[in-house]
Amino acid sequence: MIIGSHVSFHKDTQLFGSLEEALSYGANTFMFYTGAPQNTKRFPIIDEITLQAYQKMREVGIDLRHLIVHAPYIINLASDDVEKYRYSVSFLREELHRIDQLGIPFMVLHPGNYMKATKQAGILRIQKALNELLMDDSCHVTILLETMAGKGTEIGSSLEEIKQIIDGVTNKKRIGVCLDTCHLHDAGYDLRQFDLFLQQFDALIGMKYVHCIHVNDSKNEMGSHKDRHENIGYGKIGFATLLSIVYHPLLDDVPKILETPYIDRMYPPYRREIAMLLKKKFDSNLLQYTKTDAK
Repeated sequence: MIIGSHVSFHKDTQLFGSLEEALSYGANTFMFYTGAPQNTKRFPIIDEITLQAYQKMREVGIDLRHLIVHAPYIINLASDDVEKYRYSVSFLREELHRIDQLGIPFMVLHPGNYMKATKQAGILRIQKALNELLMDDSCHVTILLETMAGKGTEIGSSLEEIKQIIDGVTNKKRIGVCLDTCHLHDAGYDLRQFDLFLQQFDALIGMKYVHCIHVNDSKNEMGSHKDRHENIGYGKIGFATLLSIVYHPLLDDVPKILETPYIDRMYPPYRREIAMLLKKKFDSNLLQYTKTDAK
């Protein structure tokens, strides 16, 4: 299984530090933000550190093609505010080139919020922005539209909305989808019927577009549209259902990324959660995670 989690990305250690953190969790892939997701402060990519990370990945058998970067939350390609829209496009362009410099092929993006406008107007703005960005031949990163929970004015909580965005993108080679289990559940999709969901996805959009899975349980009932992640097996989706998703044969080659909450907001659960999924055995002591366990 290609499985990992969200990890940090620091100024001094960069990709090598992210790799080391992922390895400490027993992961063979990982995802990170190139800076704080809430702001635009970024630091230069140091190629020497990137090359050190490449060497280490070759030694431990991690494939660069399985790594994921997440776009910052502040980007909103559906914004009805002209200045915010323009800034979102400009900053996303910079992020894409930073990711390209790192050699990472995929960036997950929240489609956007239509704010005070209409949903259809927001979708058209997303299409326009993506077409502008993806016509840049000097960049090779594929943008993965993340399925959303439908909170507020979010776009992308239905497969039909994701399909509409993709249909309006000219460069289909650089567009794809990231399925988030918590978001799908909160949007109203019954993941206990995951085979049926994938059949629907394939018929509407096409499985070839799926390049990442965010594996999260949910604190909320199905269809709540609230988007609150829970630790694996401790939420409303449940361990058995999540296990059936990560081991689904149609998703063998797709990286699975955990974005579950820290225990007591302090300790990363990823080492135990990855082990739990690999062993196919629920860990009833996960929430008793201690600082000693984290080492």
